[in-house]
Order: sequence, then C-alpha cells, then structure tokens
Amino acid sequence: MGDDMRFYKMSGSGNDFVFFDLSDGGPSGMETPEAVRRICARGTGVGADGVVFLRARSDAAISIRYYNSDGSLGELCGNATLCATRLAHELGLVWAPEIRIETDAGSVAARMVDCLPEVDLAPVSEVKAEFDLIQRLPREKALGFARAGVPHIVIVDDDNASADVVGRGSIIRRDRSLRDGANVNFVTPSDGGSWSMRTYERGVEGETLACGTGAVAAAILLVEWGRASSPVRLETRSGRILEVRVVQEGGIWHTSLRGHADIVFVGELRRALGPLKAGSPWWLN
Repeated sequence: MGDDMRFYKMSGSGNDFVFFDLSDGGPSGMETPEAVRRICARGTGVGADGVVFLRARSDAAISIRYYNSDGSLGELCGNATLCATRLAHELGLVWAPEIRIETDAGSVAARMVDCLPEVDLAPVSEVKAEFDLIQRLPREKALGFARAGVPHIVIVDDDNASADVVGRGSIIRRDRSLRDGANVNFVTPSDGGSWSMRTYERGVEGETLACGTGAVAAAILLVEWGRASSPVRLETRSGRILEVRVVQEGGIWHTSLRGHADIVFVGELRRALGPLKAGSPWWLN
C-alpha cells in the first residue's frame, strides 16, 4: 500500500468507529486530537464516533487505545471493545478461545459467543442508586450514577422517545456535581421485559446510536432499583440489542456485555499533499 494506511470502519450496534491495526507498527502523527477530529468528521472525513488503535500482543492478547470524535482520550468504550474483539478474530491476530484486551481503564476478558463478541468489564463499585445532587424532572422516575469504566448518569424516563436527550443530556453532562462529567442515558420499559435506551455521550457531545458502557451502567442500576433482572436487554437507538449479565457480590458488580460488532468496509487513508497544521502527515486526498 506504500504510504497509504489501511483502516477498518466498524459499527457496534450503531456506534461507529475507525480502527487502525498497528500490530506491525504505524505512521507517526496519527494519535493527535486534530488527526482524530478530521478522521471522525462526517461529510469531510471518514465519519465516526471515535478512532481506535489496536495492537496484537500475543495469540491471546491485544491492546486498544480509544479516542472520542472530539480528539479526547476515552478510558473505555464498551462497543469499541466489542468491535476490537471481532476485528482481532477476523484478522487472525488472536487464536485463543478467550483473550485479554488491555485498555486505558484496565484489562478485560473477551470471547466470541454464538457468533457475537462478549466482554467482561472491570468490576464496578462506584454506584449511587439515588444521585440527588441532580434534580429529577416530573417525568423522570429514577436518576442514578454508576462508573462503568467511565461515568454515567442513568435516568428512567416515562417516554425516552420524546425526551430532550441533547438538551437535558448536555446540561447534566456538565453538572458541577460530576467531577469528570458523564454520559447521560435515558431508559424506558419496552415490550418483552427489555428496555429502550438513548444516550448523550461526552466526547461526542451529542446523541449516539448506542453506548456499551452506558448499557452496563443502566443494567446495574435497573437491577439495583428492582426494575429488571439479569440478563438485562437494552434496545439501542439503532434497534440493535445489547445484553448485559450482572452479578453483585459484596457491593461489587461484575458484568458481561454482549452485542453486535460488524466490519462495514475497509479503506485507506492517503498521505496528504500538504502538511497539516498540527504536523500530522495523514489525511484523505
């Protein structure tokens, strides 16, 4: 491919990512906020919620680094981790039935189950079933907090189809009571015991079609509130289902997340004809 850099466009239940396999090294200047923003830009770039850099470590281990579309580093993204599990198997980077994935939030176990990727997230201990520092609206029946790799507010809403996800979500996301900000998830009971979920995602600063760690946080709180039992099925904005298994032991929540992860297409980033302002040599011609 010469100076071109192959990428994999992936979708995790509607959360879309640009993946780079750097197992054999890679070009300099890729992991900069400007480069990430330009790659993620819809209409002028590839378009994505985030960029993921993946490296094979052994037949049973990979590492990933995830960046939000605004160029900020994300500690963990559940759907990106599911996509990494799928991609590592598709590319033949791993062979073991169960693998380890090193993330900026720690190491997680992953596997393929019934042709879908599944990951065991790190134990969750920071859970507040009633987060009274943020006032609930009359239509909101419960509001809690859980740090599932990243911080999340979960709200049980009468009808999240009509909820002001962007307006309400952007205000809560920046609330002074949240030291790191938070993703904001609106959940509503759906048919068959499942839950509909919509998410305002920090770093993207808008609504995304799915959020894996948001599904985990929602499942924990729904079980804690006595509104659901494990496994919890959450229907994302894309219509895809994320399934979360939760077990509580001594105040610690152990969770597994399973969902769709698809390679949408494979492309190449080409070396730009002129230099970028930040010095990154990569962009689309």
